[in-house]
Amino acid sequence: MQVIDKNTDGLTREFNVVIPATSIEERVVSRLNEVGRQVRLPGFRPGKVPMKLLRTRFGQSVRGEILENAISESTQAALTEKALKPAMQPKVELVTFEEGKDLEFSVKLEILPEIGATDFAGIELTRPVSPVSDEEMDKAIQDFLKSRRTTEIVTSARGAKKGDAVVADFVGAIDGVEFQGGKAKDATIEIGAGTFIPGFEDQLIGAKAGATVTVNVTFPEDYGAKDLAGKPAEFKVDVKELRTFTTPELTDELAAQTGDANAEALKARMRTFLQQSHDSASRLRVKRLLLDQLAERHSFPVPMGMVDVEFDAIWRQIEQVRKSGQLDPEDASKSEDELKSEYRAIAERRVRLGLLLSDIGQKNSVAVSQDDLARAMTQEAMRYPGQEQAVFEYYRRNPQALESLRAPIFEEKVVDFIFAKATITEETVSLEELMLDPDDDAAGADSAKDKSPKKKAKAKKSAKQETEAG
Repeated sequence: MQVIDKNTDGLTREFNVVIPATSIEERVVSRLNEVGRQVRLPGFRPGKVPMKLLRTRFGQSVRGEILENAISESTQAALTEKALKPAMQPKVELVTFEEGKDLEFSVKLEILPEIGATDFAGIELTRPVSPVSDEEMDKAIQDFLKSRRTTEIVTSARGAKKGDAVVADFVGAIDGVEFQGGKAKDATIEIGAGTFIPGFEDQLIGAKAGATVTVNVTFPEDYGAKDLAGKPAEFKVDVKELRTFTTPELTDELAAQTGDANAEALKARMRTFLQQSHDSASRLRVKRLLLDQLAERHSFPVPMGMVDVEFDAIWRQIEQVRKSGQLDPEDASKSEDELKSEYRAIAERRVRLGLLLSDIGQKNSVAVSQDDLARAMTQEAMRYPGQEQAVFEYYRRNPQALESLRAPIFEEKVVDFIFAKATITEETVSLEELMLDPDDDAAGADSAKDKSPKKKAKAKKSAKQETEAG
């Protein structure tokens, strides 16, 4: 074959490949001979079918098969010869493919960029650490006990008060017209819990079993259903029962119901769970700082085809959010071109970080083991109680799905590799500080004026860039 270079511009490579007609013909004849030894045609013994008849019956399909294989093999050979590493599947277009003429086709692709070495020792990070406080433990215990509450029907004629539960049927209407989702039967409404529209629960105070109460409320401006947001509504509430709650004490017997040896063992398990949650949030924070530093230190070009794919995925999400009316106020005020420009920059950042982490992993022999994948499958299966075996079978039969588990594991292992090389200092912070958005936190450190709505909106925008790099 002959390879003719056509274009070398940045990461773009374009060349034509020419395969002589004689080579194509030899492959066609060889394949037709194979077919002739296998097929059975009336009047001919296997292997005795004339070549002319074989060409008539099978020539077109065989030639198509030969061309497809020749293009695939020659493209791979040309890439190997030129030591090119495609970022994505090369784009191949036929130039000449008529029978009796040389086969010529063009290959256009983007290659992976060359990424220099990273000085991991020069990376300095601060890891926020937040031990579980006694106050947090107390709240966790109270929440646990609340989840174990029992209720009793109030038999006296008294009215409902804060802390009671009202069992009721209700129907909501706006301008006299019922709306979707505004009706329920035997709903349990805990007065003072704040789970219903603001003002709804308070208007049930004093209501007695058997009473009908008219509740007037206004849906919040940021209510999830856009067609209801900010609108006044009237609910007809038929109170059927009044119930009181009884909260149990934390005893060894109660702990045994959750599989713990005693109350102290239950509390220890709860503290461990809370600390793991803190540690997970801490890791996300320090990982974000790491990605920021890596992005600042590396500015190599990235394949635009990969950026296009990443941007398309982001933009589909943005359009869904916009249709649901949940777009950030800052984004909602911008034109589509402005938004696309900003989110394309985010897509480029993601691609660059993904390529960088992949390169670091490969250069330092970071690998995902079968044990790593097995643990990931087990964790995924635990999300579907009773269907664990079906989940395992799904991943065994779908290598592509299994690969989707490999990518995030690989990324986390690369991050751990960098953490081990970087200089990391720990800083004890409160839980509230740990959960702050890093941009809001940094802004507050500079100036109190930076707590303005405009600054917060920018912080939200910046936070969107910190999705997984892979």
